[in-house]
Amino acid sequence: MQLLKTAFHPDVSAVDISPTSELKRIERRASRAIVVKGEDILLLYTQRYHDYSLPGGGIDDNEDAIAGLIRELQEETGAQGVRNIQAFARYDEYRPWYKDDADIIHMISYCYLCEIDDELGDTAFESHEVNNGMKPLWVNIHEAIVHNEDVMVNSDKKGLSIERETYLLKYIVERLIGVGELTE
Repeated sequence: MQLLKTAFHPDVSAVDISPTSELKRIERRASRAIVVKGEDILLLYTQRYHDYSLPGGGIDDNEDAIAGLIRELQEETGAQGVRNIQAFARYDEYRPWYKDDADIIHMISYCYLCEIDDELGDTAFESHEVNNGMKPLWVNIHEAIVHNEDVMVNSDKKGLSIERETYLLKYIVERLIGVGELTE
């Protein structure tokens, strides 16, 4: 799968992840779904962070990326009939980890195009997702980008993943919608 970008949080440098660094790292793999109909895309709105993100999440131990994609998409959006799954792109990032088992997390996001049935079923959110006010929505992709960009500039609520999500949305527009321009 094509690596689009390796991003570093401002508090993490390339030196921090070098083999000689004493900082402890963990790796987390995630699958993310890209479901597009025209210029609309299935996204998760998170009230806590006031942002839009691709549905998806962590791949469980002994689970492959495709199985993780289908499970996460069903849990977070109620998607049914997930099909025509195609590898799209990978996005890596290094950011601080705020738990005792490591200093830095290396997040590897595998993004896949797929199709789903028109009707969404029930979601099966985890408790933290419910507490964060997550809900699946069909959103015009251009409006989602503008919204996230506004949050990045003007909100103190923004989460750690908004830069990744906005970059990916712009790349999706560039590659699939054919309008717009990818910027750093």
